[in-house]
Amino acid sequence: GAAEAFTPRPAAPRRAPISRSATVAPEEAATAFDLKEYLETKRVNVEKALDESLVVTCPEVKTITESMKYSLNAGGKRVRPIMCIAACEMFGGTEEMAMPTAVALEMIHTMSLVHDDLPAMDDDDLRRGVPTNHVKYGEDIAILAGDALLSTAFEHCATYTKGVPAERVVEVLRRLGESVGAVGLAGGQVMDLQCEGKEGVTLQQLQWIHAHKTAALLKVAVTSGAILAGASPEEVKACETYALDVGLAFQVADDILDVTASTEELGKTAGKDEAVDKTTYVKLIGLEESKIEARRLVDDAVKALSPFGEKAAPLIGIADYIVARKN
Repeated sequence: GAAEAFTPRPAAPRRAPISRSATVAPEEAATAFDLKEYLETKRVNVEKALDESLVVTCPEVKTITESMKYSLNAGGKRVRPIMCIAACEMFGGTEEMAMPTAVALEMIHTMSLVHDDLPAMDDDDLRRGVPTNHVKYGEDIAILAGDALLSTAFEHCATYTKGVPAERVVEVLRRLGESVGAVGLAGGQVMDLQCEGKEGVTLQQLQWIHAHKTAALLKVAVTSGAILAGASPEEVKACETYALDVGLAFQVADDILDVTASTEELGKTAGKDEAVDKTTYVKLIGLEESKIEARRLVDDAVKALSPFGEKAAPLIGIADYIVARKN
């Protein structure tokens, strides 16, 4: 009865692991359903939900709502919300079930970008090819818009998640909160700022920064999708392993792009890391080793999903896409 509705579904019988060839070349697992088409279809659906998520309800909130929408609707790959939906569907859930959490994730991610770009932090005036929030609205409004995006994320997830046992929604909200706190985005950003221009930063310290600053939000994206669909604790753990490796690979790829891509290709200022003497993978282990490390991390991520067979194809494809992207 009611008690059963609030427990995770039993773990699915373990399937035979996907072949080693899928681990070596994840795109083989993904091309069967066309990754490009999948990402575009999901992106369009996510964009629609994002656009509908913020509404000017009275004249007094026009400025802050417009500032929030300006950054939330500024485009982007929408990787985090798509990963949330993909994980939910992998365990038998639906896009509708995951979408409020997907929107919340993008609100949190956008908040982090708005705040990261501020003069007191990374001091950048270009994001996704357009002026950053504080350049358009001023620092004061940008700070408050970021604050409002963060709080609205939790409100949106709690209000609009339907057809999911309350216990699962509470766990998703808990994980969202954790991902942005001292052992998440905020803690990772503090350590990142403290390591700028500092001598002797180790690879372990760099990995800690990005496990918290970058991977934390990817981890909550994938695990939240799984939890909403009723994945078992063991299945959620496999998703965590996948997401941590993908998150680190994402950052290694970012560091590579910062030295190999132009500002036009990136949609943000190229060469910024070196300009502020930021500790990066390229700085610590070199460009070629960084490329090898990104590939190794993706291979490990794919291995973590091997028990889920073909249902993992979207997440496998996304992992490969992250290291192959140009911006």
